[in-house]
Amino acid sequence: MDLDSITKHSALHAKPSGLILQYGTAGFRMKAEHLDHVMFRMGLLAVLRSKQTKSTIGVMVTASHNPEEDNGVKLVDPLGEMLAPSWEEHATCLANAEEQNMQKVLMNICEKAAVDLQQAAFIVIGRDTRSSSEKLAQSVIDGITVLGGQFHDYGLLTTPQLHYMVYCRNTNGQYGKATVEGYYQKLSQAFVELTKQAFCSGDESQSLKVDCANGIGALQLREMRGYFSQGLSVQLFNVGTEGKLNHLCGADFVKSHQKPPQGMEMKSNERCCSFDGDADRIVYYYRDADGHFHLIDGDKIATLISSFLKELLLEIGENLNLGVVQTAYANGSSTRYLEEVMKVLFSKAAEMKIKQLAKELEDKKRKAAKMLANIIDLFNQAAGDAISDMLVIEAILALKGLTVQQWDALYTDLPNRQLKVKVADRQVICTTDAERQAVTPPGLQEAINDLVKKYKLSRAFVRPSGTEDVVRVYAEADSQESADSLAHEVSCAVYQLAGGVGEKPQPVSEDI
Repeated sequence: MDLDSITKHSALHAKPSGLILQYGTAGFRMKAEHLDHVMFRMGLLAVLRSKQTKSTIGVMVTASHNPEEDNGVKLVDPLGEMLAPSWEEHATCLANAEEQNMQKVLMNICEKAAVDLQQAAFIVIGRDTRSSSEKLAQSVIDGITVLGGQFHDYGLLTTPQLHYMVYCRNTNGQYGKATVEGYYQKLSQAFVELTKQAFCSGDESQSLKVDCANGIGALQLREMRGYFSQGLSVQLFNVGTEGKLNHLCGADFVKSHQKPPQGMEMKSNERCCSFDGDADRIVYYYRDADGHFHLIDGDKIATLISSFLKELLLEIGENLNLGVVQTAYANGSSTRYLEEVMKVLFSKAAEMKIKQLAKELEDKKRKAAKMLANIIDLFNQAAGDAISDMLVIEAILALKGLTVQQWDALYTDLPNRQLKVKVADRQVICTTDAERQAVTPPGLQEAINDLVKKYKLSRAFVRPSGTEDVVRVYAEADSQESADSLAHEVSCAVYQLAGGVGEKPQPVSEDI
């Protein structure tokens, strides 16, 4: 490792004085103009991680659902998973190191992680459609090359596509071809095979409107839809030719505001969905005959998929425990439905059991097994992939003959509201119990507990954003009016006790 060369090149990507960052589940995110030094240093780190794991590592330049002026970066580990926690700490230390300490920090990482500097390194890079992404990706490349790493720049990709590329390369192509074409083929073939029976029975082709958030999902889905067009007609909206990325559109906007995106005309009972800016989030929705908006979020998506998998397992005579993992944001009604009606466990091991089952099925069970295998091909990629989520949902709806209204009617969500509170420093909020209880600042959780007692079937929690100095507030209750009132009162408590800045939170309006 040529430390003098690294120091020389690092000076060309100088760190702004006093800037402190934290690598989280979303990687690093902030205003794009402050990220040049971070990108260069993550190029360095990716090379060290590649040498240590003797594997291809991914670097994705994106800020996902954040505003267009933001950007970010995250590293992808060998099997397409998030960066290991110990290396998140290395990323934070390296990003925050002052120029004069760069050499020492790099050597400390090598020593702690037992990095073999003689080992070859290979990095794959992807980026979203933000105007800042191409230049920032070049800064990543500068970091890679100064440490002697090899790389392949895929250019414009969705975040899940880069995860796919990393996994394919580290399994020597056994999972699929490490190309965009290979991604299209793998998911589309599974979808076509899975839905063959439904679409061959004479049913009309399904139609779906997709809000692409003016992001990379539009480019990729436009190319991909020809692979599965026989059974599914996809209309694309907010494709990036006019509006701004994630502005008044996209999954986060629709979820938070519980209303349709701009740029998409909705007729009653039309099935619609929204991606976010890098196509790793999805929500479904529709308007009923009375014009009321209905959101179908991750809770009902998980319920649809898990119920279908359970039916397949019963059909082939296998009695396995099926697991669903929920976050604190899961609606209380969904949790009750999964536990009491479906008798589903909350386990992370379920997917591995299903994979193992699909390999061991006997010939007499081949029909259901083939369905299961194709679902798994889609579902393997579906963890944070809006495109494959969309395909697996559409496949299940077709096979079960469900309308979007029938899907929505599986259970009734408790009314809820999500709000944001701007604070001077989001790190004053520390949480426990899967982010459902606030440990700091003092008095905040007690205040939330007292507010929750005022409403029926209610709960509320707060958590710091992983990407900006805001605190996210979630509240649910027996009516929308109560959920809105609880969310507002909790927001005021956060503003008062956690260092709120700017205008004090206002009561929720219908136009939020």
